[in-house]
Amino acid sequence: MRPPDTSPLHGRDPLLRSLVPRLTGLTYDERSRTPREHQGDLPVVLVTGHHGMGRSAVLADLAAHYRSRLPLAHVRVVPGESGALPYAPADGTAATASTLVGILAELVCGLGPELRRRFPVLTPGLFAVSGWDRDNSEQRDATCLLHARLLLACRLADGDEDTLRHTWATAVEGRLAGPATDDAQRDREAVTAAVVAEYTARYEPGAAREWYGRRFPPGADGQDPLPLLGEWFHQGGDYRDFAEQSLMAAFLHDVAASYGRLQRWNREPWPLVLLDDAHRPAGRTFLDLLLKNRALPERPDHEELLVVASRLGELPEGDEDDEGEYPAAIRRDLADLVKSSGWTRRGRAPSAGLLAVPLAPLSRDDILPLLVPARPARPLHPYLASAVHSLTGGHPAATTALCAAVLDATGKGEGVEPRGLLELTAGDGRAVTEVLLERLLPDRRQRDRLTLLSLARDSTAAEALAAHLRFQGPDQLPANSATDYLEDQQWQRLTSPDEPLVADPLLQTLLVHEARRTSRGADDGRGWQEIHRFLRIHHAQRGESGEADALRHTLAAGNAETVVAALAEEFQSEQDEQAAAHWVLCLRYAATAPTPPTPPAGDWIDERTQVALGAHDGRYAELDEIERCVNRLLHALWHVSEPHAEPDPDMCKAVGEELAYLSPRHRSWHAVLGQAARGWPVAARKKRPLPIPGE
Repeated sequence: MRPPDTSPLHGRDPLLRSLVPRLTGLTYDERSRTPREHQGDLPVVLVTGHHGMGRSAVLADLAAHYRSRLPLAHVRVVPGESGALPYAPADGTAATASTLVGILAELVCGLGPELRRRFPVLTPGLFAVSGWDRDNSEQRDATCLLHARLLLACRLADGDEDTLRHTWATAVEGRLAGPATDDAQRDREAVTAAVVAEYTARYEPGAAREWYGRRFPPGADGQDPLPLLGEWFHQGGDYRDFAEQSLMAAFLHDVAASYGRLQRWNREPWPLVLLDDAHRPAGRTFLDLLLKNRALPERPDHEELLVVASRLGELPEGDEDDEGEYPAAIRRDLADLVKSSGWTRRGRAPSAGLLAVPLAPLSRDDILPLLVPARPARPLHPYLASAVHSLTGGHPAATTALCAAVLDATGKGEGVEPRGLLELTAGDGRAVTEVLLERLLPDRRQRDRLTLLSLARDSTAAEALAAHLRFQGPDQLPANSATDYLEDQQWQRLTSPDEPLVADPLLQTLLVHEARRTSRGADDGRGWQEIHRFLRIHHAQRGESGEADALRHTLAAGNAETVVAALAEEFQSEQDEQAAAHWVLCLRYAATAPTPPTPPAGDWIDERTQVALGAHDGRYAELDEIERCVNRLLHALWHVSEPHAEPDPDMCKAVGEELAYLSPRHRSWHAVLGQAARGWPVAARKKRPLPIPGE
C-alpha cells in the first residue's frame, strides 16, 4: 500500500489558519474561539491535488490541531477489501476503511466517545447491514471485531476488543440453526437475522426500529425494519441505494440529536470529519450521500457537521457536453480564502454544497526558507531556489525532497550547482529521483515502463518503442496501459496519439533522468543509446515532418557531429526563403535533447560550454567556417535549453553572436536569422520560449 501523501506544509495557511477556523469556530493554534462564517448550512470542503501536493498532510495537520478540542474523526479511504482486521488506529493516525459501512463505523468510533448521544439509530443499522458469509471465518472475525469496536465506542460494552469480538461471534453463531446451505443469500439473511436478534436482546433498539420503520414504504409495514434494512442492503441495486441513504440519514440524525438547545446555546463546537482519499469509490459514495441529504428542500435533521475531504487530482471542469463530476461546486483558490470562503449554496443541486480548494504549487518565496541550513555551512548557489522552482514547478514533495538533499550535501561539504540537482541523493543514500518517482508513481511495473517510454516524443512513438522493447504482460498495448495509468493517477486527461506520453513536466523530467541514470551502456538492448537510435529511425521514416525529432534523438545519443552536418548541409544547400523557419525550428527543437549518460553509466563528457565558446575549434579543423559556427551554436543552445538551470550569460551571448554570423552568409535567410539573433539571447536569459520568426 502506498504511503499517505505527507508533504510538509508550506503556503497552506489560508486553508489551515483562515477557512477551517471560521467553519469550526475555533482558532488554529490557540485554544480560543473565533466567529463562524457559516451557521446552519456548511459547505463540504474538498481539498484537491496531485500526488505529493500535501493533501494528506493538510488533513493530518488539522487532526493534530483540533483533536481533543472538538469531536473529531480522521479516516483514510483505501481501495478494495484488504481482508485485514479493523483494529483501532494508533494515536494520531487515520483509521482506514474501504466501504461506506466501514467509513460510517469509523466515524462512530471516532466521534461516539465525544458526543452526548452515541449514535443510537445508526449503530443498530450498521449491525444490520454488516453480516458475513457463513463459511468465511476471516470475514466473520473482521465483522465481529468491527462490531466490538462499535460497542466499545458507544459504551454499550466494556473490556478488550479481541475478547468482546470472540464472545460476540460465539453468541451470534449460537443463534444460527444448523450448518450452512447451498443458498448463499438465504445464509446471509440468516446471519443478518442472528446479528439483529443478538443486538436486540442485549440493547433493545426500539427507537432505532421506529426511526427506520418510518423510512420504509407502506408495503413494508409489519416487517421488522432492521433485518429488512440488511436484506435490502445486500440485495443491491436500488434497494442498496435506499439502505445507504438511510444509513447516512441516521448518521446525520444522531449527530444533530447530540446537540440540544443547551449545547447550541453554549456554542459547543460541532464535529470535524477528515476524510482522506475521498476519490475512491467508498469516499465518493459517502460524499454523494451527504451532499444529497443536505440538498433536500426540508432537511429533517439540521446538523452543522464540518467535513474536510481530500481528492487525488483536480476537480474536472464541466463543458457543454459534460457537466463534470460536481457541476455546481464552488471552486476557490487558496489566496481567495483569507477573508472569506466565497461559498454560498446556489440552487438545490447536491454538488452546490461543495467547496473545492485546489492546493497550489509553492512559490519561489516559499522555497527559499527550505534552503536555510540548520547550522553554518558553505554558501549556496545564489539562484538555487529559482532552479529548484524551475525544476519542480513548486511541487511540494519534489521541492522538499530536493531541498533536503541540497542541505544534506552541503552539510557534508559538497557544492551543489543548479545543473546538479537531479544528481543528489536522498537521506537513505538512494538517488533522489528514484525516491520521488516511487512516491509519485506507486505502481512499480508501470513506473519501470514509463521510465523508458518517456524518451519517446508522443504516444504513437511510445507505442512503437514498446513493441520494439517487447514489453511483456497482460496488456495488449503497453504504452496505452501506461497512459491509462497516468490518467487513473490524475496526472493527465485523455492523451491523444500526437501528444507527449507524459504530460506533466516534472514527471517527464524525473523519468528521463531515471532512464539516463539506470542505463547500462551501449550493449544494453534497453539502454539509452539503443532507445534513441530506434526513435531516430522511427522519426526519420516520416520524412520532413520527423526531421526535428530525428535530430533531437541523434543529439540525445551524443552524436552532435551528425546533427551539425545535417544542419550545415541544409543551411548551405537550401535557398528557399520559406525553409528558414523550418531550419530554425529544427535547430531549436534538437537543442532540447536530454544529455546522454555520463560515466559510469555512459561515456559522454559534458563539454558544451567549451565547444560553444570555441575552445575546441581545433578539433574540427576539417570543418569549414559555417560548419564550425553551427557546431558552436548548437552546443550553446543545448546548454541554455535545460529548463531547470540558470542561463549562463556567456552561452546566451554566444547564441546571438553565432546566429548573427550566419545571418549575412545566407542569401535568403538573413532576415529570419537576424531576428533570431536579436530575440533568442533575450528570451534565453529570461527563460522564455525561443521565438520562431514569422510564427
